[in-house]
Amino acid sequence: MKTIVINETEETRVPFLRGILIRNLLDVGLSFEDAFGLATRVREDLSEIPEISAAEIRDKTIGYLEEGGHTEALEPYRLSPSAPAKIQVHSLSGTLSAFSRGKHERYLQASGMKTEKAEQTTALIYDQLLASGVTSITTCQLGYLTYLCLRQEVSKKAAKRYLVWSEFQRSGRPLLLLICGTVGTGKSTMATEIAHLLDIVRIQSTDMLREVMRLMMPSRLLPVLHTSSFNAWQALPILDTRERDKDQLVADGYRTQTDLIAVPCEAVLQRAIEESVPLILEGVHAHPDLMSRIPAETDAILAHVTLAVLKPKELKSRLRGRGSQVPQRRAKRYLNKFDSVWSLQSFLLSEADRCDVPIITNNDKEKAVVQVILQVVHELTRHFDGGPENVFGPVVDEFQERAEHLEWNQLVPIICGPKLV
Repeated sequence: MKTIVINETEETRVPFLRGILIRNLLDVGLSFEDAFGLATRVREDLSEIPEISAAEIRDKTIGYLEEGGHTEALEPYRLSPSAPAKIQVHSLSGTLSAFSRGKHERYLQASGMKTEKAEQTTALIYDQLLASGVTSITTCQLGYLTYLCLRQEVSKKAAKRYLVWSEFQRSGRPLLLLICGTVGTGKSTMATEIAHLLDIVRIQSTDMLREVMRLMMPSRLLPVLHTSSFNAWQALPILDTRERDKDQLVADGYRTQTDLIAVPCEAVLQRAIEESVPLILEGVHAHPDLMSRIPAETDAILAHVTLAVLKPKELKSRLRGRGSQVPQRRAKRYLNKFDSVWSLQSFLLSEADRCDVPIITNNDKEKAVVQVILQVVHELTRHFDGGPENVFGPVVDEFQERAEHLEWNQLVPIICGPKLV
């Protein structure tokens, strides 16, 4: 039974949607895990309630925020969507929105900053805006102030990465990120984390493309398509397997299967380019050779990483964890064929090295996420190298000279002066 949410102010009656609440919680600074868990609790509370007011849902959510210790999110969440925000942000397209600390933090993380440092920097900027009495600011003013803050409070390198990411965001060019790695290296989790931080909607798994091809091509026609990537060699028409090198057999089977999967992978990438939308393609079949299938004249930004777990015990532990969390993923089968899994990883790493693809060791998820994003930004620097005036426009020309002699926080009331109360 769907609970109907009644908004008396707007005179609307709509079903309760957990996804909308998750997005609202993300906007006020919660992590995806916390937002998902809190929104799920609210949905469970409403399972037997036919109708409820929007205000009651708001009160219930605030109660869970307090219970979970999310004090930094309470104040922005308490602000009614229809009430004037303390700080309103004017975009280049003319839209108006409330300053979101969560969005600002994620934007900093998208430029390669660690979570804790992004939170500290956003808090510093937000507090200074409030202290200066700013009630309205443009995205260009906010971007320039953030850039100056990073230069003075963090580092010139961090400021440069922020500048590159900002220029890319304004370019309209799509980003295509390929994440390769053997089973258990965390490709799907990494893709989800990166997509959230970089605001990428489309994630395509090569495993899903393989499943589609399996439906189209029965096993008797293409047996190599109906095996695991590390076992594909067993479906090859080779009679003297005992005399062959096992590692070479694993590599040959993988390459044969990957060549088949490359066809739908290429179609997915081409569609993303045609529609100019960002995409993450993740999976064991996301081989570096896929890059050669992209037309040289495309304006898409191509980035590629290979994930690795370099200790056998750690990889085995991850495979066991897959079995306990998602039994359908058949962890026992992977463990029984671990030598082949390990052999395939060795081949993938050698291929990454041959093709100059960065190898990211995924022992610590947060650290690995930052490394992947830094690699993306590094690739962006090959295409974007504009100065602050090219990215943030006239506001830089107007205040750049004073910015060379004043602290960034002293510039806040000067830059945003016309908007002061």
